[in-house]
Amino acid sequence: MIAYRVDVADTHSHHYRVTLTVAQPAGVQLLSLPVWIAGSYMVREFGRHLSGMSARQGRRALPIEQVDKTSWRVRCTGRVALTVSYLVYAFDNSVRTAFLDPRRGFFNGSSLCLRVEGRDAEPQRLRLGRLPAGWQVATAMPALPDGKGDEFEAADYDELVDHPFELGGFWRGSFRAGGVDHEFVVAGALPGFDGRRLLADARRICEQQIAFWHADATPPFDRYVFLLNTVADGYGGLEHRASTALIAARRDLPRERPELAGGALSDGYLRLLGLISHEYFHTWNVKRLKPPELAQVDHQRENYTRLLWFFEGFTSYYDDLMLLRCGLIDPPRYLTLLAKTVNAVAATPGRTVQSVAQSSFDAWVKYYRIDENTPNATVSYYLKGALVALCFDLTLRQRGASLDEVMRGLWQHSGGGPISEADIAQVLSAVAGRSLASELADWVHGTDELPVAELLQATGVELRPERAGFAASLGLRLSEGPVSGVQVQAVLAGSAAAAAGVSAGDELLAVDGWRIRRLDEAQAWTARDQDFELLLVRDQRLLTLCLRPDPLSALAGTLSLHLHDKPARGVAARRRAWFES
Repeated sequence: MIAYRVDVADTHSHHYRVTLTVAQPAGVQLLSLPVWIAGSYMVREFGRHLSGMSARQGRRALPIEQVDKTSWRVRCTGRVALTVSYLVYAFDNSVRTAFLDPRRGFFNGSSLCLRVEGRDAEPQRLRLGRLPAGWQVATAMPALPDGKGDEFEAADYDELVDHPFELGGFWRGSFRAGGVDHEFVVAGALPGFDGRRLLADARRICEQQIAFWHADATPPFDRYVFLLNTVADGYGGLEHRASTALIAARRDLPRERPELAGGALSDGYLRLLGLISHEYFHTWNVKRLKPPELAQVDHQRENYTRLLWFFEGFTSYYDDLMLLRCGLIDPPRYLTLLAKTVNAVAATPGRTVQSVAQSSFDAWVKYYRIDENTPNATVSYYLKGALVALCFDLTLRQRGASLDEVMRGLWQHSGGGPISEADIAQVLSAVAGRSLASELADWVHGTDELPVAELLQATGVELRPERAGFAASLGLRLSEGPVSGVQVQAVLAGSAAAAAGVSAGDELLAVDGWRIRRLDEAQAWTARDQDFELLLVRDQRLLTLCLRPDPLSALAGTLSLHLHDKPARGVAARRRAWFES
């Protein structure tokens, strides 16, 4: 047995103390901490937060030798248990690492629990030390049946680090879906949020997805836990085998005010429900179905795959679609969400530079390390991957089939295990009744435009062009505020701003001699299709540039999606099937 004890050492300095006990250690026992966490494809060097490490066998202190940035070596004598103690600094209020302050604690095992090399396959036990008064514990890791609720056991190391822990004085509620207990924990919420509505809406999402994957079967877990941390501003999630860690803005929670009870979803709450849907869908599509390269995770280095367009992109396609299918939103609102994805990809010049397969492979060095050139050199495997899913779905529906059948077929084909691109191609072709190899080559490995417009039109969805915002039409991504002013974050390749010589880092001051606080203010005195002078500051120097807007540029407009009023009978049935099942 490998055993960990996690103590709250000092909430003010944000330190956990971890004590690792290794029964019958090797003569030269290697220990290591992961450098990344599954689902977040970037090396994060968790070992940099460890300090004060000591080792003992019985009463005898042992020296610890650091081998590299994340590994340590202890030379042991005999079979007496090895005990290693160390501090972990925890002040990252995200879903990926660990956090501790006087109000709340949170951790992933990958940030706290040293691997005992050669012993990954053994059961791993984790015990929580005494917590501050009033603190609760929430996790999907099974508790020992004869314990006090403070001791948990995982079958192996991979399971140990796949169950995050939430600690503190949080709100909790529960529901059943698919015959399985689900728990929902909310930390940091403002008083008066509508917990009953959150539970009811989450239950609808879960029941819809369980039915999508299994029909009459039960889901592949005995219990599921949502761990939601609410903050002033934040958004994100990380999937786990029987839980998910979420972060969202407090203002996005539903409120108990009578005028809002049962009413339309706010944009913020809708975004939160989309996040819940996305991470729950991952329970099947990435935690069970997964790239073969991630079937056995190497915690010490990058694990490359070219398939994130499927595992993240297809999940991004289904997250909002599930909200429609379970009745939380109507078709027009779903099309508004879909239009945002269409326009976001269209406004990314990098889509003609990088394929989604290459974007998947490059995630380790590009996706999580955004800079001013990112939109010009890369494409999101989330966003374009969702449009690839849309294209396959609508193509299949023209043949009387659907992407739903493909997803379930992959689950059955693999037994809920690893799948390769060859498996995806095989099931796609079987469902379509013809090979879709050319579509895979063009849409996944190529950089040509996707046939989104044509396929939507054929499904009874009308595309209407609309003018983009002033900054977007010029190819500018800005940060605007009363203190910071108008700062250029990125300049899109091929845009009017790029042609004029505007650069990331510039501060925009005036248009045609008039001071601006926001660039859109200039529309009050400047015609959008006429040249104008832009005064800016670069490296403490004033510069004046002449911008020549291009009304024919793809950046000058956006698309909105609408239900066609009178679709043909076959088209109407196809659209209805897409929206409903």
